[in-house]
Amino acid sequence: MASVSSFRVALPSFVLKSECKSRNRAQIQCLTGPDSSMVSSDSVLVNGASVVGDKSKIEPLINGENRRLGSKVEEKKSVKDDVKEQLEVLWDDGYGTETVKDYLEISKEMIRPDGGPPRWFCPVACGQPLKDSPVLLFLPGIDGVGLGLILHHKALGKVFEVRCMHIPVYDRTPFEGLVKLVEKTVRLEHASSPNKPIYLLGESFGGCLALAVAARNPTIDLVVILVNPATSFGRSQLQPLLPIVESLPDGLHFTVPYLLSFIMGDPMKMAMVNIDSTLPPPFVVEQLSGNLTALLPCLSGLSDIIPKDTLHWKLKLLKSAAAYANSRLHAVKAEVLLLASGKDNMLPSGDEARRLWNLLQNCRVRYFKDNGHTLLLEDGVNLLTIIKGALRYRRSRRHDYVSDFLPPSMSELKRAFDQQNRLLRFGASPIMFSTLENGKIVKGIAGVPNEGPVLLVGYHMLMGLELSFLIEEFLREKNIMVRGVAHPELFLERRASPSDEFSYFDWTRIYGAVPVTASNLFKLFSKKSHILLYPGGAREALHRKGEEYQLFWPDQPEFVRMAARFGATIVPFGVVGEDDIAELVLDYDDLMRIPLVNDYIKETTRDAVRPRAGFSGEVGNENLFVPVLFPKVPGRFYYLFGKPIETKGRENELKNKENANVLYLQIKSEIERIMAYLIKKREKDPYRGIIDRTIYQAISAPPGQVPTFDP
Repeated sequence: MASVSSFRVALPSFVLKSECKSRNRAQIQCLTGPDSSMVSSDSVLVNGASVVGDKSKIEPLINGENRRLGSKVEEKKSVKDDVKEQLEVLWDDGYGTETVKDYLEISKEMIRPDGGPPRWFCPVACGQPLKDSPVLLFLPGIDGVGLGLILHHKALGKVFEVRCMHIPVYDRTPFEGLVKLVEKTVRLEHASSPNKPIYLLGESFGGCLALAVAARNPTIDLVVILVNPATSFGRSQLQPLLPIVESLPDGLHFTVPYLLSFIMGDPMKMAMVNIDSTLPPPFVVEQLSGNLTALLPCLSGLSDIIPKDTLHWKLKLLKSAAAYANSRLHAVKAEVLLLASGKDNMLPSGDEARRLWNLLQNCRVRYFKDNGHTLLLEDGVNLLTIIKGALRYRRSRRHDYVSDFLPPSMSELKRAFDQQNRLLRFGASPIMFSTLENGKIVKGIAGVPNEGPVLLVGYHMLMGLELSFLIEEFLREKNIMVRGVAHPELFLERRASPSDEFSYFDWTRIYGAVPVTASNLFKLFSKKSHILLYPGGAREALHRKGEEYQLFWPDQPEFVRMAARFGATIVPFGVVGEDDIAELVLDYDDLMRIPLVNDYIKETTRDAVRPRAGFSGEVGNENLFVPVLFPKVPGRFYYLFGKPIETKGRENELKNKENANVLYLQIKSEIERIMAYLIKKREKDPYRGIIDRTIYQAISAPPGQVPTFDP
C-alpha cells in the first residue's frame, strides 16, 4: 500500500526538486508570508504539517527567511551528471502498482485544513526525468486534491517534470485567481526555457482552467491535454439533480460521495487496474472481488474531500469556469489532445468532444467508449501510451520522430501483444529462422547482429501482416527496438474524427515507425538503430491477385549507399504465409470497377502523399486502398533472416552507383531465394495447420513452442 510519504509538496507555492532541474532555483517564493517551511525530501508537507511513514525521522530544513532546499552543491552536481538521456527498451512504467484505493487513502492526509492557498506539489514517485524533459502541470478536477494522476506518476515522471496543483478543501479562490496562478507558473517556465513546450493537463474542471490559460497566452508553446473537460457543465446530465444535492440536510450529506463515486467512474474498471486480464477467469474474479471489497469502504472518505459547503462552492466554480473557458475558445492556438469517455454519467463528454474538435484549431481526439468520467483512474488507460500514440510528445518546438521517440514499456508490450495480438498469434503461430556467419540456419534470430546500425530489408506481406510478430520477436529475444520506415499517410490523420478510438495506427507510432524520408533514415543510422525497410513499399503490401511473394522494387539502390556511409550491416529476409491466412477476393483493379467504391477511393486518396510519384512502372503505382479478404483455416507464418552483409569499410566502393547496384540486386535475389526456400520447406512442417497445432498444444505438458521443420 502506498503511503503519504511517496509525495513531496512545497507550500504555499511550488518547489523544484534539485534532481528535476539542472538550473538553480532553490529559493521558494512564499505567497502567504515568510512563515512557511520546508521539510526533508523523504516526507510531505501537507497543509502545514509534515506527514511521513516514520515521523520520528522528520528533519525540517529551515534556513532563515529565505527557505532553501537542503541539498548540497555537490549533490546537485552529481544528480545533474546522472540524468539519463533516453529510456531503456521495455522499461518499467509502474502501471498497476497504484490504485484508486491509494488515491483515497493518501487524500485523507492531504486534505487536512490549514487555511492556505492553492499550491503545487511534485510527486516523489515521478522520480528523475530524462534530460531536457518538458514541464507538465496537472490541473485537477472538482476534488482539487491533485492526485488524479496517481496511476501514471511513475510513467509520466520519466519523461516530464510533473507538478500537480492542490486546491485545499476550504479554499475559496475564484476561477480567475486560479487562472492567474497557473498563468504565472507558465510564464516563468517559458521565460526560463523558451524553446521547450509546456504541457497543461486538465481533468474535468482542470480542463476549463487549461483552456483559459491557453487562450490568454497564445504566443507560448503549449500542449493542452483535456480529459472529459467540464466546458459542457451547462449540459450536464446531473443539472436536474443539483438543486436536490445542494438542499440535502447535513445528516444525509454522507450519501453524496457514494452517489458521486458511481456517477463519476466505473468501480469495476477502477478495481481492475492491478489485475492481469490474461489470467484464467477464476483468478480474475477472485482478485476483482478482493479489490472491490477493499475499495468500497474507502469511498466514505469522499465526504471529507468534498464536504457540503465545499460542494456548493465547487458547483458555482464549475459554472463560472465553463462560461469563462467557452467564451475564449477562439483564442486557443495550442496543440490540443482531447480524451473523451463514452460512458461519462456526469458530463456529455462524447458530444463535447465533437463540439471542441470543430471549434479548436489544432485538436486531436481519442474516444474511450467504455470508460466513465474518471478516465485516468480506470483500467486500460495508460496516459503516456495515449500521448505517444497521438504524436503529442516532444521536447522542442517541433516533433522529431527520432529524437523524441520513447521506447515501449513492459506494460505496453503486454497490452499490445499478450492481450490485443493474442488471437492473431494463435492463428499464425509464427516461426523465425536466421542465418549465422558460417551460413548455418538456426531457429530464432541469433544470426541477426545485436550491435547497430543494422538494416533489415525484406518482403512486405499483404496488409503488412508480418510486422507485429517481427517487432515482438526482437523485443522479447534481443531487447531491441526495430524502427520501421513507413508510408507518410500513417502519420497524417487525414480522416481524423472526434470519435477516433485508440487504433492500430497509434500502436505503429508507439512501436517506432517513422515516415519514409531520407532525413529520418539518416538520423536512424546515426543513432545506430535496427531499421526495418521495405523497398517494395505500399505497392508490395497492397498487391493484386496472383502477385503474392513478388518484389516491386525501384531501380535506385540508394539505401545501399546510405547504409555503406554508416558502415551498417544489411540483413535480407523473407516471410511467407499470407496465402495460408486469407484469400484476396477483391484487389484494387476489382474495386475500381465498382462505381461507388471507385468514387470513394478517388476521394479519400486524392490528396494522399505519394513518396514514389514520378517513378516508372509498377513501383510508382502506389494506390492506397483496403482489399477485401476471405479468411482461411489458418496455416503458419515462416520468417528467415539471411546471412548478414557487412558494408563497413566498403563506403568508397559503394559510392560508385554501379557497385551499389550490384549489391542491391544481390540483396533482392537473396530475398527471392529465401521465400522460395520457405515455400518448399513448409510442406514438411507437420504442424502447419492450426488443427494439428491445437492438438499438439492440448497434449503437450507443459505447452511450449510448437515444433516445425528442421532447416
